[in-house]
Amino acid sequence: MRNESENKYFDRKSAQIHVGELAPHIAAFANAEGGTLVIGISDKKRTLEGINGCGEDKINKFISAPNDLCRPAPDYKEEFIEIINSEGKPDRLLLLHIEPCIDQVIRTLNDRTYLRVGDKSKEMLGDNLRNLEYSKGKRHYEDEIEEYATMEDLDEELLNEYKKRIGASDVDTVQVLRARSLIKVEGGKERITNAAILLFAKNMLRFYRNCRIRFIRIDDREMKVGKNFNVVKDKNFDLPILRIVKEAKTFIADQLRTFTRQDSRSGLFVETPEYPEFPWVEGLINAVAHRDYAATGIYIKVTMFEDRLEIESPGKFPPGISLDNITTTRFARNILISRIMTEFEIVRELNEGVKKIFSDMEEAGLPKPEYVETANTVRLILRNNIDQRTAPIKSDFNKASEVTVETIRDKVKKEYEDVWEQLDETERQILTIIAEKGSVSKKELMKMSGKSSVTTHRKTTHLLKLSVIKINGNKKDKTHTFSINKK
Repeated sequence: MRNESENKYFDRKSAQIHVGELAPHIAAFANAEGGTLVIGISDKKRTLEGINGCGEDKINKFISAPNDLCRPAPDYKEEFIEIINSEGKPDRLLLLHIEPCIDQVIRTLNDRTYLRVGDKSKEMLGDNLRNLEYSKGKRHYEDEIEEYATMEDLDEELLNEYKKRIGASDVDTVQVLRARSLIKVEGGKERITNAAILLFAKNMLRFYRNCRIRFIRIDDREMKVGKNFNVVKDKNFDLPILRIVKEAKTFIADQLRTFTRQDSRSGLFVETPEYPEFPWVEGLINAVAHRDYAATGIYIKVTMFEDRLEIESPGKFPPGISLDNITTTRFARNILISRIMTEFEIVRELNEGVKKIFSDMEEAGLPKPEYVETANTVRLILRNNIDQRTAPIKSDFNKASEVTVETIRDKVKKEYEDVWEQLDETERQILTIIAEKGSVSKKELMKMSGKSSVTTHRKTTHLLKLSVIKINGNKKDKTHTFSINKK
């Protein structure tokens, strides 16, 4: 402790410090992730002073400091460590182990708020204080007033649809909004809340630039840059919450692929979606309903890779939620927004929850979903099993009417062993598909391989250059097909 550098979880103080000066550091640890305050080592020279020379009265005040100096008092434990002080005498250090406070903001008696940032205890003011209060659930962004918004900024068509869904078509719109706490009185005037704007705004970008879902499709398993840049789709949805889910869902559904697999019982080849619908739709809805709308500069991002789908939502897990209990614990960071999304019937299964995401993926024979919490976001990862999928076999390359993909692949590899090592895995897959089908169009190749138009064109061009496949028909005609260029 004497030689350890002060950091986010550790600070040392001289026993000569005034007891009241501990308050900012105790509150800072409690508002962050907890930490240990060591009393009895001088700050600058790191001299082992000990605390025995302070007298029992001051030592007792040190011990009770968290209770006496902070409101509400954080949880903590005291600990004594026996030492030999700098004068060579037996002495003690006092350690105050401050626990993190998950759902409350800890303030000093003079109503000041601190947070441990690096090795400093910094006072939180303005936006920083509000963001801390949001994270502790003491302040809710959705409840606050949008200063410049009026009723004219809300989408009348969307409001009327909402009123119809809740059986209030004949009720005055202002009365409905007032009943749902979407209008509040401030300074004697009725004002529009952030939740009303997020849900019903005509022009979302005017008020909130990050109520956005961005969809990115990557033509590989990782994003590349420069000449290898492989983003093939990049679409933004900047809409109110009650429109954004539907629009994004429709677009993403069109991007997801359909794979063909062999049924283990019947032996027949059947088409199955890349992912069952509920997991990715529920993941998208959870991202919209429970994201941290107070977080500026970030938005919901849906990234489709060849082997997985990632849905990333701004904000860490709400208080009380962790990777260990996410399938069993219910939560709602934005209670009002979640309620209105349910009333609006965006999806019938809104409350079926994370547990069903796991069960549906398991039922589909896909890997277990993964949740990853970063410094500013929560990411849901859904993986497909593209490496294990097979395609229906109707091949002219092999006389048998029905054989396995592996059998055809082995035959193709043997037939073209002189160029096989020059091919990447996608080119080998495409060559096997062409061999199995006998004659196949570019569109069919894209569907069966799960590759984009750009990738399919690039790979077939290389195979043509190596003379392992040929074009049937005019290459400028979009209906042309590919077949094996048999030796």
